Amino acid sequence: MSNRLPTLAVVGATGAVGTVMLDILSTRENVWGEIRLVASPRSAGKRLTVRGEEVEVQALAPEVFDGVDVAMFDVPDEVSKEWAPIAAERGAVAVDNSGAFRMDPDVPLVVPEVNAEKVADRPRGIISNPNCTTLSMIVAIGALHRAYRATDLVVASYQAASGAGQEGIDTLRDQVAAVAADRTLGERAGDVRSAVGELGPFPAPLAMNVVPWAGSLKEDGYSSEELKVRNESRKILDHPGLRVAATCVRVPVVTTHALSVHATFDQEVDAAKARELLASAPGVVVQDDPAAGEFPTPADVVGTDPTWVGRIRRSIDDPRSLDLFLCGDNLRKGAALNTAQIAEVVAEEFTRG
Repeated sequence: MSNRLPTLAVVGATGAVGTVMLDILSTRENVWGEIRLVASPRSAGKRLTVRGEEVEVQALAPEVFDGVDVAMFDVPDEVSKEWAPIAAERGAVAVDNSGAFRMDPDVPLVVPEVNAEKVADRPRGIISNPNCTTLSMIVAIGALHRAYRATDLVVASYQAASGAGQEGIDTLRDQVAAVAADRTLGERAGDVRSAVGELGPFPAPLAMNVVPWAGSLKEDGYSSEELKVRNESRKILDHPGLRVAATCVRVPVVTTHALSVHATFDQEVDAAKARELLASAPGVVVQDDPAAGEFPTPADVVGTDPTWVGRIRRSIDDPRSLDLFLCGDNLRKGAALNTAQIAEVVAEEFTRG
C-alpha cells in the first residue's frame, strides 16, 4: 500500500444518519483525502458542508465509486443489496449500515472496540455495521465477555422513536403536542389513542405510553429487532452458543436507546471489579451512583458517543450474573459513529506505508 490519504464516499449523505456522519467526519481526526457525497438522483446537486467545506452531492451511479477506497452506506436494505457489491466491484471497501449483509457468513459484522480484527477478513469487499439496538449494548457486554465469558443475556430494550426514522420522530412530536394540553388524558382506557389520532409507524400511541413492539413480525411471535439482538450479538462475540432472550419496547424518547441486561457468565463475577473493568473499556462510560441519583438516561446522554452504563449489580440469586442498565445514542454509536470507526480501521491500511 502507498502512504496516502484514502478517498471516501458517503452514500446516503442527505439522510438523518448521513447528516450525523458528516458531523462526525468533521469533528474526528481527519484520515481522509477526498470525500464524495452521494445520494439519490433527487438530491443530486445539493451542497452539504463537511470538514468546513461545501461539497456537491452526486447522484448514485457506478462511476461515482471509481477511485474510491472506502464507501460508507446508509441507505435502505434493498439499495445496499444492489449498490454495495457494485462499489466493491469498482475497488471500494463498502461499509454498510443497513441490515442487508449482517448475517452473511462472508461479510464481517464489526464493532471496532470488540472485534476490529474481523475487518481484514472481507471476501466480498463488504463490512457490515450492526443494528443500533445491538450496538447500544455490545461494547459494554463485549468487555465483560472478554473477562468472564457470557453464557446468557436477558435483554429488555427501551427504544427511541428515531429508530423508526424521521417518520417516528415526527409522529412522536405530533402526538406529544396533541396530548400536552389535556391534563385528564391517561386516566381512561383508549383516551390517549383517541387524542393522538395518527399512529405513524407505531402500532399503538407512543406519547404517554410504551409499546412492546419494534420491527416486523418474525417466526414464533418474535420481532425482527429482537432476533437482531440475539443473532448479531452471537456473531460479533463469535459465540454461536450464546443464549439470548430479548424483548424490544418503544418508549416516548426522541433519540437514544436504553437497555436493561441480565448477563450470566461461566464464572462468578464481582460487581466492583466489573465496574472497574467497564470504566477502563474503550467506548464505555460508567455512571453508577444510585445514592446520588446518578445513572444514565437517554435525555442526559443523547448526542454523545460512548455506551453509558449504570445500575451495575451482581444478581441476588446467582453469583455468576450481573444486572446493568445501558444507554447509547442510536444515531451516533448506533449507526453513524460505528460506521465511521470501521471505515477508519480500513483507512489505516492505506496510511501504514
